[in-house]
Amino acid sequence: MAKKDTFRVVTRGGDGSLLIRDYPTLDPLMDQHTQIGIDDCSTDLALRGMPVFRGLIGPMPEGKHVVRYESPDVFEALTKEWGATKPKRRRRRAANKDAAETTAAAS
Repeated sequence: MAKKDTFRVVTRGGDGSLLIRDYPTLDPLMDQHTQIGIDDCSTDLALRGMPVFRGLIGPMPEGKHVVRYESPDVFEALTKEWGATKPKRRRRRAANKDAAETTAAAS
């Protein structure tokens, strides 16, 4: 299990751009935000026990060593972008054709 040693906060600036701040410890976050609980259900075991802050979504993993927190508007926008991307469609026609030829040849 990798040790999470960078804490990233992503918010939106006044001009709509993303503002990303990295912290080497949790201390600045604890000073700036109110802790309302701890994460006890993350599938990433390194995140269990990490604080949950009022006004931030997280903790969530970002790579092996980064814990990410997002403001609600950033979380909503990035989730919508992620959900709108369509996966590439894979063609299976060639595989089905080969299987049909194999079945026909066996008969």
